[in-house]
Amino acid sequence: MVHILLLIIYLAFISLGLPDALLGAAWPSMYVDLNTSVSYAGIIFMIISAGTVVSSLLSDRLTYRFGTGKITAVSVAMTAAAMFGFSFSGSFWMLCLWAVPYGLGAGSVDASLNNYVALHYTSRHMSWLHCMWGIGASVGPYVMGYFLSGGRGWTMGYCCIGILQIVLTAILFISLPLWKERAPKEGNQHTDKPLSLREVIGIPGVKEIMITFFCYCALEQTAGLWASSYLVLHKGIDSETAAFFASIFFIGITIGRALNGFLTIRFSDTQLIRMGQGIIALGIIAMLLPVGNIMALIGLVLIGLGCAPIYPCVIHSTPDNFGVDKSQAIIGVQMASAYVGNIVMPPLFGLIAGHITITLFPIYLCLILGLMVVMHGQMLKRTKHIRNKG
Repeated sequence: MVHILLLIIYLAFISLGLPDALLGAAWPSMYVDLNTSVSYAGIIFMIISAGTVVSSLLSDRLTYRFGTGKITAVSVAMTAAAMFGFSFSGSFWMLCLWAVPYGLGAGSVDASLNNYVALHYTSRHMSWLHCMWGIGASVGPYVMGYFLSGGRGWTMGYCCIGILQIVLTAILFISLPLWKERAPKEGNQHTDKPLSLREVIGIPGVKEIMITFFCYCALEQTAGLWASSYLVLHKGIDSETAAFFASIFFIGITIGRALNGFLTIRFSDTQLIRMGQGIIALGIIAMLLPVGNIMALIGLVLIGLGCAPIYPCVIHSTPDNFGVDKSQAIIGVQMASAYVGNIVMPPLFGLIAGHITITLFPIYLCLILGLMVVMHGQMLKRTKHIRNKG
């Protein structure tokens, strides 16, 4: 039964990734059909991101009351409803309306499911599960592209993803008894009641891990969004090659997480996080070296590989660093910090690139990386007594 539940959780992580890149893939067709501005995709993205922040912060209370299984099933159902809502939307305001349940569902399942895996499974499963997210994020645009190229439009693409989400929702509801079998272990997550946001932030090391997670997601999203433009505008690389290596960046993260699952057998979460940070640093140095464009391309690939272990290992190490009883609340605020990093930092670099110069791209990544390294080190110092007690 445990293996069946793990398989279902793998499917849930694929489901998490499926809708994530759909908007970017479909928007060139959507904004024309809806007779709106190309820039309005940013508004939808902000609504989705705001929803994920809110639901991540509420994840501790929701999980405490309903349990991970129900939260996961209901959240995927909300995402499925949002996908169908998108497919039926005939105006921009309707997209904004359906973006609300999309964001709320995505944030709840992300925080609750990550905590469940951190508590009940090994670090290698956490890495492989996030690899599954990467597969879902890669398949989503492919499905959308299939319907767009076939002349059936973006509405059918969203409808297809919605159907897949409905199937998974049914599987999750059927699987609820399997989650209950593990409930006694899960029940040890809380002492008496959910923690308030003020109480969570007051825990030693939480501010530092929030900044760490903010920096990681800021670095990943900024690299993914602006790498191609940097290679074209500063390095003079043709747009086709730049676009290919920008996609390799995300493929590198996915492949890196698959490999990281095997590395967890030999190395601890903290060691793998530091390795990842070191590989990112090498990638940034490679992009800065004035020795030809090939090094810049290699640097981008290295940054992708370096990103691979950090997210899953930070999540998986949360119960060890802060205690099982506080992990759900802390993972919730970590997720919220991650989404804030996604919202704030890539657009900020866009302003820097537009008003100063895009050549500052590696320097910007370096500053984010430096702050991440310092904050993660400070968190380890402040939570050392908990790990020693364990």
